Amino acid sequence: MSAAGWMVVVAPVAAFVVLTSVLWTRRPDAVAPLRLAVVRAALLTGVFAVLTVELLGALRALTLPAVAVAWLLFLAATVAAARPWRRRAAVAPAAVAPAARTGTLVGAATGAPASGTGPAATPVSPAGPSGTARRPASASGGLASALTGVRARLAHFRGTASRGERLLAGTVGGLVLVELLVALLAEPNNFDSQTYHLPKVEHWVAQGSLDFWPTAIHRQVTIPPGAEYLLLHLRLLTGGDALHNLVQWAAALGCLVVATRVVAQLGGGRRAQLLTAFLLASTPMVALQATSTQTDLVAAAWAGCAGTLALDGLRRRADVGSLLALGAATGLTALTKTSGLLAVGPLLVLWGVAQLRLAFRPASTDVDPGSATDGAGSAGEGRGAAGVARTIGGSLLVLLVAAAVVGPFLARVTVEFGHPLGPPRLRESIPMERHDPASILVNALRIGHTAFDTPLAPLRAGTAGAITDGSRAIGVDPQDRAITFGREVFPVPAWYPDEDRVAFPLAGTLALLGAVFALARPARISPTAPAALRAYAVAVVVAVGLHTATIKWQPWGNRLLLYALVAAVPLAGLWLDALLRRRLGPGRRSVAAGLVVSMLAASALAGVLALSYGFPRRLVGAGSVFTTSEWDTRFLRRPHWAEEFRWAAAAVRASDARRIGLVQQNDNWEYPWWLLLRDGEGRSPELLALQSVLPDRPPADPASVDAIVCTGSRTACAKLVPAGWTLEFRDYVGYALPPGR
Repeated sequence: MSAAGWMVVVAPVAAFVVLTSVLWTRRPDAVAPLRLAVVRAALLTGVFAVLTVELLGALRALTLPAVAVAWLLFLAATVAAARPWRRRAAVAPAAVAPAARTGTLVGAATGAPASGTGPAATPVSPAGPSGTARRPASASGGLASALTGVRARLAHFRGTASRGERLLAGTVGGLVLVELLVALLAEPNNFDSQTYHLPKVEHWVAQGSLDFWPTAIHRQVTIPPGAEYLLLHLRLLTGGDALHNLVQWAAALGCLVVATRVVAQLGGGRRAQLLTAFLLASTPMVALQATSTQTDLVAAAWAGCAGTLALDGLRRRADVGSLLALGAATGLTALTKTSGLLAVGPLLVLWGVAQLRLAFRPASTDVDPGSATDGAGSAGEGRGAAGVARTIGGSLLVLLVAAAVVGPFLARVTVEFGHPLGPPRLRESIPMERHDPASILVNALRIGHTAFDTPLAPLRAGTAGAITDGSRAIGVDPQDRAITFGREVFPVPAWYPDEDRVAFPLAGTLALLGAVFALARPARISPTAPAALRAYAVAVVVAVGLHTATIKWQPWGNRLLLYALVAAVPLAGLWLDALLRRRLGPGRRSVAAGLVVSMLAASALAGVLALSYGFPRRLVGAGSVFTTSEWDTRFLRRPHWAEEFRWAAAAVRASDARRIGLVQQNDNWEYPWWLLLRDGEGRSPELLALQSVLPDRPPADPASVDAIVCTGSRTACAKLVPAGWTLEFRDYVGYALPPGR
């Protein structure tokens, strides 16, 4: 691609940065305003990316020029919006937050919390230790002042952070930078991406629209495509997949932003936020997926945005901007991974209940800004029946915005299959088909066993045996197809650092303990916001319960739980901080601190090992991103297929075939054909499926193509090869050519 084309890739990033400076709120009581601005900017950018794809797809104009123009216009619009914002800020007086209350950690007002080294840390602000926190200069608008504010915060951190806090922050930063390096060096090699994530992007590029196509892999058209929409922009702008891994890397950053902001909203200080970021960043599943083209972190990030915005609704009545943002987060979650709604749903209910409570509070109520009941609103705010009507109207607006984001895709699925959730095979393969208490219990135990798996084989075998025997004792077959995905068999080892399966026993255990203590004794964990903490913990527990009641156990189910893990880790960070903060005797305090340090050290080791030796992208050893060739990296999951694909593609290219038939099964790799069969100018091949699981989209006639490529089954391929053609087949890959080619 040309240098000019690559420069257009910078437009989305530049627009996001400008939006962050524009959306940096000027409310003096805003919690972590910079992170709130990042959340809002990410949502606005994400919605623009999605709606651009939908609009251009409807016009059959998914092309490089159209997408480039769209992003340049978006950047111009954000820059234009920033100018009047700066002018207004130039004449606005500096806003000053109310004096911080005793025991309130800095961050509730300024977003720069204190270290939290004592039970009632002294508030500190960039303006000084006077007890008043001045609104950062960056909030006054303008990118330059925003950068100045960020530098001021970093300087403040360097001047006030303890050695432990510096170590936590440095570890998180190091992990993020190493993940960025791996994401840039490694080619996409996730198994599902080879089968359906990336092929669907190539189909959109080839046809210039989002229309469904005949395919033997129903997931190419039935699985929500929100993350792939983002990949599509990169594919069109760069002409390849060199930057594809950055989508999940950016989503990992987003998860850190929303998780730490949730901690601040729940009364946690700087140390609690750093503990949360550390636990999340060092979780092997997060570290590995941050360099992948999977979609779980993207879904977790959008669901996390919904969570932190919902918590804002516990403190104050939502304005139109907040409602639009909450609707956008809900819609983007639904469009990326429907299971993420299992967390968004309870959080929206929590938000709605809080909004109704605030509607009946007197406008003059003065409540601690860190508590769940703060924010009755301004004096002009409606109350009683008017407040209820406003809440209902706001809820409808949230749903309408979400529907605008996910609606076009659901409409296409409904037209194609007669149901918004797709064909029966999709609706029956993943969701639970039994919902009696015993089946749900067994499913929950199996999911928990896989999520908390460790390298200790005797422990794994013992707990698995207990679950299997116990399930039979209550009349449930532990391998029942109604509660088990496909033909999989419980249990499976899940401790190895593989991006699709790796367990999270440390983060999961700490999150579980944090949830228990948040429900039982919230005031000990968060003295400033116990009600909000307990309410949030209830929402997280309900989300996990809904997950175990609706999604079947499967060997790779741990990655499906990422959205719940991101939502739950703030409870772990808050609990660990409270454990360090409690006034115990010298001996007991040293034991508690020792346990915390040991758990953190184990977590750091797990994260480092995952990045160093994790699969299928690693820093050292066989398959290292530094020593493995591009093509071999793509096939680390199945090394013996690499040469077979090249062998078949070379024969087809030599035949000068233009129309190429495709024979494959539901879990076969299609993406390599899109790479190997491009023409000399990099244009996509004309791949035509010779099988189709879409009832209204018949496959191509084998006699109408110039060549056939096959994966998986020689028998299935031979059935579709016309008489007189020559069929060559190796172990996994084959091709067929007509006479004379």
